[in-house]
Amino acid sequence: MTLRAHRHRLVVLAGLWWMPGAGAMAQPAVTPPSSLQEATTVTAEREAFLDLARTAEQVLILVEELRRKNATLTTRVAELTDLLDIERQTTTELRLAQQQLSSLLGDADKAGNETSRRLASMEEEAGRLARRVKEFEDRAQIVQREIGLRDRNLLEIESARLAAEDRATAERRIAAAAQSQIEILNGQIGALRRQIADIDTALKLSKSKETESQVTIAELGRRLNAALAQKVEELARYRSEFFGRLRESLGDRQDMRVVGDRFVFQSEVLFAAGSAELGESARRQLDALARALSDIAGKIPPDLDWILRVDGHTDTVPIRSREFPSNWELSTARALAVTKYLIGQGVPPVRVAAAGFGEYHPLDPRADEIGFRRNRRIEFKLTEQ
Repeated sequence: MTLRAHRHRLVVLAGLWWMPGAGAMAQPAVTPPSSLQEATTVTAEREAFLDLARTAEQVLILVEELRRKNATLTTRVAELTDLLDIERQTTTELRLAQQQLSSLLGDADKAGNETSRRLASMEEEAGRLARRVKEFEDRAQIVQREIGLRDRNLLEIESARLAAEDRATAERRIAAAAQSQIEILNGQIGALRRQIADIDTALKLSKSKETESQVTIAELGRRLNAALAQKVEELARYRSEFFGRLRESLGDRQDMRVVGDRFVFQSEVLFAAGSAELGESARRQLDALARALSDIAGKIPPDLDWILRVDGHTDTVPIRSREFPSNWELSTARALAVTKYLIGQGVPPVRVAAAGFGEYHPLDPRADEIGFRRNRRIEFKLTEQ
């Protein structure tokens, strides 16, 4: 029962005490003199009852306050109980953690001891490796010295091989020149034989002529043969003199050489790569050639119909530009550039001709830079028309 309910009950009891007609406690409207003492007694009891009611109310207030405090204490006790449980659990966990930490510390000590042993072993192994590295370095120095000696020997061998190749190349050039001369002479002999055969045929057709005519024809044949042979010999002599003058003017150079009955300039002497335009150095070289040709031209008899043929050659690397769609155009353009320059230097136009051969007449069959360089060339050939 709440404090409010207790208060209400006391108020009701106090009201019933003084209600009229309430049993023996009901009083008449006018108290007779004879009952004055009794009224005083009742009043005293009433005051005592009210004091008791007030005391009871205070007691009830105190009881209510104690109940609240008891509830608060109960709640606090529950909280403290929970905290105690938590503290006990935490203590247990701390003990377990301490045990695990002790175990881990023990394992760490064991691992530290094992690591120390391993470090000692590794240091010992490192010492052995350092000694082996030193041995390897000493061996490497010895091997390096041996390699240096072998490289020097190889260089000496390579130098000797290159010198032998140069000698072989020179011999091949001489052999090629001789072979070219033989081919030229064979061609000229063949032409003479054909002419002689023609004359013999003419002689056979004129058997009816007189013996004097036959003798005359034979004599003409001999003269013709002699004249042809003489012209061939003269042209060869002038060619040789022309080449000799040209060598004297240009000097002994690897990029300018005699190959058979032709004088060969490497293209690099006259032209830049992929170009048909003569440079300043090329013009100086051609000036020397034009002077030598002019000196010889004045000595060649007028009845010897000669011509200087300028032949352009390229390597097998194709060119495809707007100016030169193929190697034909490049080789022809270079031959024409040289021919026009010689004409500009006083060489008669009727005594020069230009021809382009592309890459189809190589001097060197090798498909490397040495072969390519030798095949890129301008050839000058003093020949009959």
